[in-house]
Amino acid sequence: MPVCHRGRVPELAYREAGPSTGPPVVFVHGYPESSFMWRHALEAVGRAGWHGVAPDLAGFGDSEPPGEPATWEYHVGALERFRREFGLDDAVVVTHDWGVMIGLRWACDNPGVARSLVISDGGFFADRRWHDIANVMRTPEEGEKLVEGFTREGLEGLLGQLSRGMGPDAMEEYWKGFADERRRRGHLELYRSGDFSKLEPYEGCVAALGVPVLAMWGAEDPFSSARMADRYVAEIPDAERVVFDGAGHFIWEDEPEATGRALVSFLERRVGRS
Repeated sequence: MPVCHRGRVPELAYREAGPSTGPPVVFVHGYPESSFMWRHALEAVGRAGWHGVAPDLAGFGDSEPPGEPATWEYHVGALERFRREFGLDDAVVVTHDWGVMIGLRWACDNPGVARSLVISDGGFFADRRWHDIANVMRTPEEGEKLVEGFTREGLEGLLGQLSRGMGPDAMEEYWKGFADERRRRGHLELYRSGDFSKLEPYEGCVAALGVPVLAMWGAEDPFSSARMADRYVAEIPDAERVVFDGAGHFIWEDEPEATGRALVSFLERRVGRS
């Protein structure tokens, strides 16, 4: 069985699995996770002969926070720098939560970097609205109180309510994103830069890329309804959807084997190795 290896390029740490000569699959994690969320998916694609690479976004996991505001735009640019440093061309891009916003914007800004897209539990639509926790983070003073007040026990309790698949090892990894004041401030910078109106110029851009698309969703996602998966299918020609009954927002944690099988099946059927 392939083992996930750790590494680092100048800006970001990462995990990888599978043969370095295999076709690349880039995984972009969401909030408040890190590349650790992709551990099972990395193993799955690695076993199938693909080269899976998952960076820790700046300020999360083992990546240092940036010296500038950790905005949506910063993370998009950092992902492109990571791709160039790593030499990843013509990659499948797999995204979740905030990783959808970052990964799809990156793919649209750099046509040709993505040969296929996998979108999970996150929207890329200008008419979206933020959920309650995000609205608190986007509000001055209230957001500061929220992130400053997070304790490890509190985070463990919150994520434990949202996912049945997060154990102590996951909490150990995800707490790294709260390790100091600079990292916590980066959470606010990310959410406060996340104005959905910025997506108005991107309307139709994912469909225009003309690449195979798979939407994967948890049927019980409390933040992004599974109806959003239907919207991707309606707006993107030949897009596919897979909805996991009983899974919530964190499908890669809740259904590690089923998500891995669905991902590899899609890669083999719709993408191919050439």
